[in-house]
Amino acid sequence: MLENDSNDYVIRVLESPLAVDGAAWNTLLAAQAHPTPFMRHEYLAALHTSGCAAPATGWTPRFMTLWRDGQLAAACPLYLKTHSHGEYVFDWAWANAYQQHGLAYYPKALVAVPFTPVPGTRLLARDAAARQALIQALIAWCSEEELSSLNLLFAAAEDLAACTRAGLMQRDTVQFHWTNATPVSDASGAALRTFGSFDHFLASLSQDKRKKIRQERRKVAEAGVTFRWSRGADISAADWNFFYRCYERTYLEHGNAPYLSRGFFQQMAQDMPENWLLFVGERAGQPMASSLIAIHDQATPGTGQKHSETSLQTTIADTAIREGHKTVAYGRYWGALERVDCL
Repeated sequence: MLENDSNDYVIRVLESPLAVDGAAWNTLLAAQAHPTPFMRHEYLAALHTSGCAAPATGWTPRFMTLWRDGQLAAACPLYLKTHSHGEYVFDWAWANAYQQHGLAYYPKALVAVPFTPVPGTRLLARDAAARQALIQALIAWCSEEELSSLNLLFAAAEDLAACTRAGLMQRDTVQFHWTNATPVSDASGAALRTFGSFDHFLASLSQDKRKKIRQERRKVAEAGVTFRWSRGADISAADWNFFYRCYERTYLEHGNAPYLSRGFFQQMAQDMPENWLLFVGERAGQPMASSLIAIHDQATPGTGQKHSETSLQTTIADTAIREGHKTVAYGRYWGALERVDCL
């Protein structure tokens, strides 16, 4: 652990997420404008203890924390990276440019959630001043360590604003997000209203898109595929194991080992089950595909639901609409043991 005093903050750089108290971290996370399950201490700790994001895989933790009066005032998941895998932001051109000029691009400093391209708060802070102090501490530490660069990935607007004020350059990416809301107009003006049913959602689309989705759902039904879903503690050990077989196979079929291990998901089932929703596709009573998503809201849907006329993708949207979630999924891990063209 490295420690110094700066601007009334005690700055500690920790070599493991386990070195910071989980309750203090999660309390600070809960106070942010854009928290996600992936920034929970349990998630980051599981990545470390399972060996998925650890020095042996090129993710050396250097968690930056700022303390005042013994209380955690700001923190972020900082890693020293010896490669750019698992980031979902491709900076190979930068690395090549450094190499061509005889410079070392790696190790680089990275503030991110490993293997998780989900936007959200990355700089945890009790207030704007603490957030600005945190980014300044990051810049100073990177300079002291003579690193090539400091990178923040998929950060929230307030994080980006703090970085801009500190003089960092911003790069833009594009993601497509589905939300359970449709614009409506009434006497009070334009507003957003949640969909009342899946048919209500379909009605908001063009005729061509409605036709394609209905054809897709019909093909799934004709293939004899049904879906069930369960959440949290209701996800059985057998279903977790089946999901991992699907997830692992997806990577292996593309010639890669999976980023996340079976042990990591076992820790998720144990430490933060309420944040996971699992869909299993079945045919003739046998599981053949699955999709796992992370959720942040506290509404608890039922379990064991069956759907005979939806694809895996539209089942997720259908569940969101029926349960009234405005934001359902932060990430998706999926795979299949049997190839079905309509899935």
